[in-house]
Amino acid sequence: MAGERNTDAPATQGVSQQLDQFKYEVANEMGLQLGGDRTSRENGSVGGQMTKRMIQFAEEHLKGGRKL
Repeated sequence: MAGERNTDAPATQGVSQQLDQFKYEVANEMGLQLGGDRTSRENGSVGGQMTKRMIQFAEEHLKGGRKL
C-alpha cells in the first residue's frame, strides 16, 4: 500500500551494521551459529533474544527518566 514503511529497514539510518553485530554477539552468547543450514527455530530464537534485550534496555532507561 502507498505510504507504508518497509518494516525490514531499521527506523534509524546507519544502524544496520550495529544491529548485525549485535545479532552475532547474541548468537555467540547463546552458543548458536546463524545460517541457512540452521533451523528457523534456532535463527528465530536469536531475533527473539535481541528483541527482549532491546526492550529491557529501553525500559531501564525510560524508568530512570533518561532519553534513549
